Amino acid sequence: MGWIATIIIGGIAGWLASMVMNRDASMGIFLNIIVGVVGGLIGSWIGTMTGFLTTNAGWIMYLITAFVGAVVLLAVLNLVQRGRVR
Repeated sequence: MGWIATIIIGGIAGWLASMVMNRDASMGIFLNIIVGVVGGLIGSWIGTMTGFLTTNAGWIMYLITAFVGAVVLLAVLNLVQRGRVR
C-alpha cells in the first residue's frame, strides 16, 4: 500500500479509535494519523500472527486491522497515563 493511502487509512482508523476510546477531544488530526499508522502496524502484526490477515487483503481489511491496533494502542496509553482503562 502506498504512503498516501497509509496516511489516509491511518487517519480514519485513528479518528474512529479515538472516538471509541473517548479521547477525541484531546487528540488532533496529526495524533489521529500517528495513532492510526502505529495501530496499523500493531494490527497487522496481530493479524499475521493469528492468520487473520493475508497478503491479498483489501483496504477494508487494512482499515479494520488498523482500527483494532489503534484501540489496543489507546487502551495501553490509558493504562499508562491513568492506571486504568476508560
